[in-house]
Amino acid sequence: MTDIPEGFKPARFDGQYLHHVGPYYTKKTDDTVLVGLPVSDHHINYVDIAHGGILTTLADVALSFQVFLIERPAPMVTTVSLTTNFLGAVKLGDFLIADGYIDRLGKRLAYTHGTIRRGDDLVMTMNGVFNVQRRSKT
Repeated sequence: MTDIPEGFKPARFDGQYLHHVGPYYTKKTDDTVLVGLPVSDHHINYVDIAHGGILTTLADVALSFQVFLIERPAPMVTTVSLTTNFLGAVKLGDFLIADGYIDRLGKRLAYTHGTIRRGDDLVMTMNGVFNVQRRSKT
């Protein structure tokens, strides 16, 4: 089992898909909320590294979560575009940490960027555009 770094707490994400591909962890910092993922057996592909789909899912989760946190009530956030750049392989037992930042927030769209790291090693960069559907404040 992977050791969970200090300060990370189990994430409370909704949805069966995220429960299936997790478990996810979060940690608040001064400028973002980090999203962590311990790489488990069900994340590994046939060449014994983490499947690109799980890294892409982590990228989507980390970036969209930043948008979800911008206001209350929380908006519904859906992915419009996600660009990922794979920079390194990830192995069983690694703990991945994704950060995300909002570059621009409009009435309907949010533009974001972030990274995924394994310790000090950069394994992915990402950019995303998200549809933001605000809920009425009642």
